[in-house]
Amino acid sequence: MSTPLRWRVGDVAITRIVESGGGASPLFASVPPTFLFSNLSAEAVQAQAWLRPHFATAAGRLIASIHAFVVESRGKTIVVDTCVGNDKVRSLPAWTRLSGPFLADFAAAGFAIDGVDAVLCTHLHSDHVGWNTRLVDGRWLPTFPRARYLLSRLDYEVLAAAADDNSHEVLADSLAPVLAAGLVDWVDSDHAITDEVRLEPTPGHTRGHVSVRIRSAGAEAVITGDLMHHPIQCCDPSVETRFNVDSEQAFATRMRFLRAQADRDVLVLGSHFAAPTGGRIVSSGEAWRFDVAAAPAGASAGD
Repeated sequence: MSTPLRWRVGDVAITRIVESGGGASPLFASVPPTFLFSNLSAEAVQAQAWLRPHFATAAGRLIASIHAFVVESRGKTIVVDTCVGNDKVRSLPAWTRLSGPFLADFAAAGFAIDGVDAVLCTHLHSDHVGWNTRLVDGRWLPTFPRARYLLSRLDYEVLAAAADDNSHEVLADSLAPVLAAGLVDWVDSDHAITDEVRLEPTPGHTRGHVSVRIRSAGAEAVITGDLMHHPIQCCDPSVETRFNVDSEQAFATRMRFLRAQADRDVLVLGSHFAAPTGGRIVSSGEAWRFDVAAAPAGASAGD
């Protein structure tokens, strides 16, 4: 069981629940750069000493994580992204038929599955929707039975039109059951969940991709989703993940995000950033780096 990371942003509480990675599992204990990126070498990773020890190894391998964020705002409990999930069959062998302690860790962190008010998927890739459902007596049932599942209709339509087996499996085991249960709300990319928590469009990784902006009592944070997969994309925004549907748009979104957050008191929480996961975007030469040394004003972190 991993100890959850927690942050407070004004009156909003945020808790990270890890499914895998960050040294905790073979999948993301460390991976070669080519696992995530099409144009990144181990030598380029080694050249960025600031990535060590949290986000890279001395050999130039990347450290990442798969986790969910639980956001508590105005009496609502909101789960942002639901990882890979147990018992799912996926094209990536390391994600197939998992049997991990995510729900036990979720409970140990102080949350109940029937106490979740909303589930927000930043996009509909398999590592962000898996715990939408769980296998019960051979049937896929919604994991969070009282929650509204907030999804992008655009991303859903793209997934439904795809011809590959992985898309069909994601639809069948992680999306169709919550649709059949009447739990889905199709939301716009600027939807407000509370007056402190709202979505903002960050397309490119998928057409309907969103990030989550939190503003409360003068403090600010953003959960990135997959507009960045790893902090190395701060110092080299041209590093391109293998999984973007529109590489040009993804790059433009990433540059716009980095310029907008740089040198501001904004807590950036990377959806695949290994612990300590949260930090600030700071200028570094002609680009940026991810600074985990201090939380922004108005934000605090703890175990």
